[in-house]
Amino acid sequence: MGTHFCAPGRVFGQILRSETWGTRLRTRMRESCAAGIKMVGMMTRLRSVLYMPFLLTTLCAAHVAVYAAGPAAPNADKAQTHGWAIAIHGGAGESEWEHMDAATASAYHDSLAKALAAGSAVLKGHGKALDAVEAAVKVLEDDPLFNAGRGSAFAADGKNEMDAAIMDGATLAAGSVADVEFTRHPISLARAVMEHTPYVMMVGPGADEFSRAQGLEQQLPSFFFTEMRWQEFAAIMRASGRSVPPRPAGVGPGPMALSEVHGFTHRFGTVGAVARDSEGHLAAATSTGGMQGKMPGRVGDSPLIGAGTYASDRSCAVSGTGVGEYFIRLTLARQVCTLVEQGQTPQQAADRMIHSELPALKGGEGGVIVMAPTGEPVWSSNTLGMFRAKEEEGSGPEIHVK
Repeated sequence: MGTHFCAPGRVFGQILRSETWGTRLRTRMRESCAAGIKMVGMMTRLRSVLYMPFLLTTLCAAHVAVYAAGPAAPNADKAQTHGWAIAIHGGAGESEWEHMDAATASAYHDSLAKALAAGSAVLKGHGKALDAVEAAVKVLEDDPLFNAGRGSAFAADGKNEMDAAIMDGATLAAGSVADVEFTRHPISLARAVMEHTPYVMMVGPGADEFSRAQGLEQQLPSFFFTEMRWQEFAAIMRASGRSVPPRPAGVGPGPMALSEVHGFTHRFGTVGAVARDSEGHLAAATSTGGMQGKMPGRVGDSPLIGAGTYASDRSCAVSGTGVGEYFIRLTLARQVCTLVEQGQTPQQAADRMIHSELPALKGGEGGVIVMAPTGEPVWSSNTLGMFRAKEEEGSGPEIHVK
């Protein structure tokens, strides 16, 4: 059976070996192969010819781009420098701004200018943002016009309970203190907590004891006392049907008449600062004497990281002032930064939180100052007024009282 039905390959082999047909077929196959090889060579050369204009065009475009860019900067591989900037606030309020006279406005203007200059001096000397905000806030804490440090509000028992917080945007390190009574500069104590403990927050007698161990300046209650703030406190206590406690030890007798006290009732007297140094790092700091007539032990938003104070180089630095309970419920400072991370400008983010989210909660009043990694500092408030000031590298100070 196999002799009658051979395989196709076997038949084709016999044809090739035949003298006539085999010779002709072998010749045709060699010619076809040669033609195929020639065609492949022609197509390869054609592809090269067609590709050459594209290659030349690409190289020329790259050359033009490099030429237009000019020579590379000698420090092009280093991080871009940022212009320094700082902003401060001295609290916000409503009715008090309606009754502010020229002398009072001038006094607050001078105080803000002094604090701003202290912070700016650090930045002009290529100092860190963290040092700048601390320097500015320390000046405000020593100024009796503001509700922080000397001039702090009084709890219902007649004592000062001071709060403060500071945050480094470069590392997210933070420190805060609450209900301290004897430290002259609570903001410096907050920084000590950040730098010399594994904690973020310390409160009450423990914080005061740590302050003494750190060698920070201590003062008696009489140092923080101001007649203006005491009379404001006494009026609030009487209006709420509560008795006024005895004046602090070491403080002399009060005035014979309230008319003898010349002052400016400042409801939200919290102070704060935000800064950007020449390396582009951010920092925020806030300090307050708290709420007049509060229950002893109450803590507001100022020392709570994310509520009244926050800083991150990825987004912004924020310091707030207002009714702390609402700032806490909104984690307002952190939310401003979140909105910036999501693409909003610092002004848009601040306005949304202060003019939309905050007043949506009944009683939500206050304001913020905001600093981003680039651009000028901004502020926003939903009150009639907010003491604020700012300065940027290459420009003079800008101070707003009314």
